[in-house]
Amino acid sequence: MISFNQVCKRYPGGFDVLKQVTFELAKGEMAFLTGHSGAGKSTLLKLIAAIERPNSGSVLVNNQNVSALKGAALPYLRRNLGIIFQDHKLLFDRNVFDNVLLPLQICEFDHKESGKRVRAALDKVGLLGREKANPVALSGGEQQRLCIARAIVNRPTILLADEPTGNLDAEYAAEIMSIFKSFHQVGVTLLISTHDAGVLRNSPERMIELKLGEIQADFKPGTIEKEKE
Repeated sequence: MISFNQVCKRYPGGFDVLKQVTFELAKGEMAFLTGHSGAGKSTLLKLIAAIERPNSGSVLVNNQNVSALKGAALPYLRRNLGIIFQDHKLLFDRNVFDNVLLPLQICEFDHKESGKRVRAALDKVGLLGREKANPVALSGGEQQRLCIARAIVNRPTILLADEPTGNLDAEYAAEIMSIFKSFHQVGVTLLISTHDAGVLRNSPERMIELKLGEIQADFKPGTIEKEKE
């Protein structure tokens, strides 16, 4: 489903944010991407969505080399991806319903079908009763739920989340993680970037740890950690 092979990413000025990163995430798998601030987590997620391109190595998504895709092919790639950004990227001049509707409008979905999908997504995250509200009227946890609804309205096979619980209290964070786990149970592939110790504590899911742009460890809790060779 997702495969990185010797991926390097260098930003202008010679800063290597990712170095020789290699891993695979199977279809339907859920994993946490962990590491310190600046370890390269956000960049890695952007490479999967072709928001950034690697300087070397290959990134495969559904057997497609996304780093080699032309611009015209990117919308088709992203229809299978749901992305939850760290800074939300909500549109505050549109209400909750219209924020979730936007990806379907871009893909030119049928109007009637779009309405059904938007309400189904809002219902999934517990915001069906707030569809006419402006995002500024929502709490931090509700704004994060709105981001999730927008990310899943296309019914993606892969869901990427960048620090989805970073600014939430423990109760809201637990609710958000419960939503993610419900997606995993129906076969969605999830890669979640986080350094939230509360989220990671006692989690049975695979953890891929980045340190200074390199994979430091790749393991499932309860098993022997497989250190980077």
